[in-house]
Order: sequence, then structure tokens, then C-alpha cells
Amino acid sequence: MESRATVATHTVTNQPPETTGRDAFADDLPLREAVTRHARPELREEIAAELSALGWDAGSADHRRAGERADAHPPELRTHDRFGHRIDEVEFHPDWHRLLGRAVEGGLTDAWGRPDGHLRRAAGFHVWTRVEAGHGCPLSMTHAAVPALRADRELAAFWEPLLTSHRYEPGLRPAGEKAGVLAGMGMTEKQGGSDVRSGTTRAEPIPGGEGLYALTGHKWFCSAPMSDVFLVLAHAPGGLSCFLLPRVLPDGTRNSFRIQRLKNKLGNRANASSEVEFDGTTVARLVGEEGRGVATILGMVAATRLDCVTGSASLMREALTRAVHHTAHREAFGGRLVDKPLMRNVLADLALESEAATVLAMRLAAAYDRAEDGDAAERHLLRIALPAAKYRVTKVCTPVVAEALECLGGNGYVEESGMPRLLREAPVNSIWEGSGNVQALDVLRALQREPGALNALLSELGRAAGADHRFDAALKELLTELSDPEGIEGRARRLAERIALLTQASLLVRYAPPAVADAFCASRLGGEGGWAFGTLPGGADTRSIVERALPDPG
Repeated sequence: MESRATVATHTVTNQPPETTGRDAFADDLPLREAVTRHARPELREEIAAELSALGWDAGSADHRRAGERADAHPPELRTHDRFGHRIDEVEFHPDWHRLLGRAVEGGLTDAWGRPDGHLRRAAGFHVWTRVEAGHGCPLSMTHAAVPALRADRELAAFWEPLLTSHRYEPGLRPAGEKAGVLAGMGMTEKQGGSDVRSGTTRAEPIPGGEGLYALTGHKWFCSAPMSDVFLVLAHAPGGLSCFLLPRVLPDGTRNSFRIQRLKNKLGNRANASSEVEFDGTTVARLVGEEGRGVATILGMVAATRLDCVTGSASLMREALTRAVHHTAHREAFGGRLVDKPLMRNVLADLALESEAATVLAMRLAAAYDRAEDGDAAERHLLRIALPAAKYRVTKVCTPVVAEALECLGGNGYVEESGMPRLLREAPVNSIWEGSGNVQALDVLRALQREPGALNALLSELGRAAGADHRFDAALKELLTELSDPEGIEGRARRLAERIALLTQASLLVRYAPPAVADAFCASRLGGEGGWAFGTLPGGADTRSIVERALPDPG
């Protein structure tokens, strides 16, 4: 008889294999199709190769572990050196620098002026932030600083090549001595939040400084405080203005930039968000005209809002991939979970949201490219569709990730699954760069102040007219909603959601397989779905939808 000591008591069965060792771009069918659809024909192979190289790194076990370590070891603030000198430095785990370096090298701060630059960058951002989303913040800030700086040709000539460089050089040194720099932003203050005009930071012209100012004040949220340069808002004699603030001056001395503390956040823990003090000796350069600060920095805000949409789409894709992979390899009650009708209904429902978010993000990225090339209609479309997309996509991200987590059962509630990190990360994009109410009210402003925005939206939606009766009915309801201005501010969220849903539906009706478009229109526009995921109508082709979500789940 075999002794007790030799009996196997811990045989691992019915657990899914690792998901690493794959090309995260090639595996994402909706993303690949969207890139092919919007890219110029002569650039498609080049862009696909670029994204595939990033995708293999994003899908590697090595980089996945680096993302886990960067999140598990948040940055630390060092206000003083050992001799008592004020240094205000933020120290990051080496894997943070490694991930950030790969992202910069991959062109994720370089979109402006490149052929199809916004499309290829947005697709790369979608692929790469699946590894770890926190370092997406400095990438986004650096990318978005470019349009604001273009208000001053001299500033743009110096800073734009550094901001769009594919070289990552950490450490505080004069920008002129570096091959690439990062940018941060300081807009909000503790008494105002999104109401940036209520800020109290003051900017006083420096006598003989020719456009230089000294800042005094406090910023409640300053993004990426380890960056080389910042765009900040402050009240100058001529009104609220935008300023460029370098961390290190050309002579090598450090600008006065006192980091008071790092925020202890729900998620986004690998990234440093801070409170900073300006004490009157901070040297800053006026960007644009005095009193035009909000208008100057709006270009930056719009670009970062698109990253909120893309980042949320990326989180949803990562959560969906993990859920589909788990259920494709996990057996219960006599078969694979993915083959159970109810589980497949849940997964298909999640896949619809993921695909709709992805195709919308890529459509807006393509609009950026065309607007930069001078297409006024695309610029108008961005003005209204971007805040609507930011409202809906970032809002739905958290319940999508939570439902995907539940697909793993108790395994999903354990940190090692990676799902808790995704769930903690999910709400950030709905708050960053203006929460839901701010986005909904911005949609109203676009309708009221920019007539071309509505025309561009209706032209975009009209391309899908007649293809689905539920889409046509929802479009008619939107027009009825717009015709009634009474109490429209109280209905702004409803309006923003309808615009986003219809834009997503129009893209799916035109480009997605019939199974995807039909299920989305039935459940999101036709009222045939319930309030919970997994309530798609009985006729939905859930198997095709799930197989599309992960082309090779087995």
C-alpha cells in the first residue's frame, strides 16, 4: 500500500494557461480592422508592422510582469536630500522607466504632423496601456502639450521636437541637454476643481523678463510631477492665462517647484499625481495671450480626452480578453464555461461594448488626422462627438471590467488574476479631464456655439441611415430631443449618451459583421436588452460575437 507521504494532494487541473506570448495587436480583430479602415492604403503595412512590434512586447510575459511590479511599487516623494536641500524629486520603480521608455520609443508621444499620426498613436496607446495604464498619463500629457505650445511659434520650435522625440531620458536636467522630454499639466486647484477660472494662482510679470512671469499659488492636482516642463493656468494682469513652466532652467538651476505630497489614489498607482506650490520665484513663460489661458490650453484638453476614450477602450479589451480566455479553458457542469448559453451571453454583451468603444476611439483619432489636414467637417465632428464619447465610453468601462472580473469567479477577486488592478483603474478616465457632467455640458456648448458641429454629426450618422430600423428610430428620437430646448441642461447626460451610442451604432452598422451590429442595435437602441450584462435578446448570435472577441480562444 502506498504511503501517505507519496500521495499527490495538490494536482493542478482545470486552470487556464497563461495568456502571454501573443501579439496583442494581432489578437484584437476590431482594432486591426479599424486601423486598416482609416489608414492610408500606402501606409497600412508600415503601421501594422509598427503596431505588431508593440503588440508582441505588450503580450510578452516579461513586460506584463514589469507592469505588475510598477503598480505594486508606487512612486515615492523625496522633498529634501540628506543635507537638507530642497530637491522635490519623485522616485519610480525601474520597471516604470522601462515601460515608459518603450512607449516613447514606440511613438506614443509623436502624432502631430506624422502621416496618420493620430490613428497610429491611438492604436498604439490602445495596445500598450493594456500592460499598465498608469504610465499612460505622462504619455498623454506630453502628446497633448504640442497643440497648446503652437500658440507661440518660438516655444513650439524649441519644445515640439523634444516632446515628440522617440527618446526617453529620465532625470532633471536642462531641456536643451536632453534628446527627449516629458510634459505635465497643472490646472485645477482645491477651491475650484473643474471650475478653473476660480483658481487663485497669480502670475506677475518679471521686470525686463520679456514674457517671463513669477507664479504664486497652489495646484491641487498636478499630473506627472517628474516631467521636464508643465503647462499651468494662473491669473495674470490681463486675466487667466496659460504658462509654460520648466523644471530646470537653461543655466542648470532648478525652478521653484515644491511638491507638497503625492496623492494616495484608488488606482493609477504606478503614476504620480501631486500637489505643488509656487512661491513667487517660479520662472514661467506666457503661452499665447494674457486672458486667453483657457482657449490656449483647450487643445491639450481635447487631446487628453481622446486618450481617456482610448484608454478606457483598452481597459475593456484587456478585461474582456482575460474573461474569454478563462471561460474558454475552465470547465464546470460538464463542459467549458464559454459554451454555456448564459455565460456566452454575458461575454458577448461585454464584447459589444469593447468593440463599440474601440471603433469609436479609432474613428475620432482618424478625425484628428483629417482635421489637422484642414478638413473643417472633421474638426466640427470632433467638437461634439469627443465629449459625448468621453462621457459614455469612460462611464461604461467600470461596469464592463466588474462584470468581466465576475466571469473568473473567486479567481477574479484575487490580485494575482490582474482583474482587481483593472477594476481600480477603470474609474479614472471618467473623472480625469472633466467628469460626466462636464462632458455633457460641453456637448451642449458645442450645439449652442458651433453650428457646424451638429451638421457634421448628422452627416456622420446619416451614412448609416436605412441600414437598421432601430438605428433610424433612435436617430429620429435624437432629432426630437434636440428640437426641445426647454430644460435641456437637466437632460444633458441623456443627450450625450444618445449621441455616443448612435455614433457607435453607425460605425458598427457600416463596418462590423451583422451579428455584432444587430445585437448592439437591438440591446442599446431597440430596448431589447436589460440593465445587466448578459441580457441580449434570444436571437443574438452570441457564439460569433464571442469568437470575434478573441479569434483563437482555444
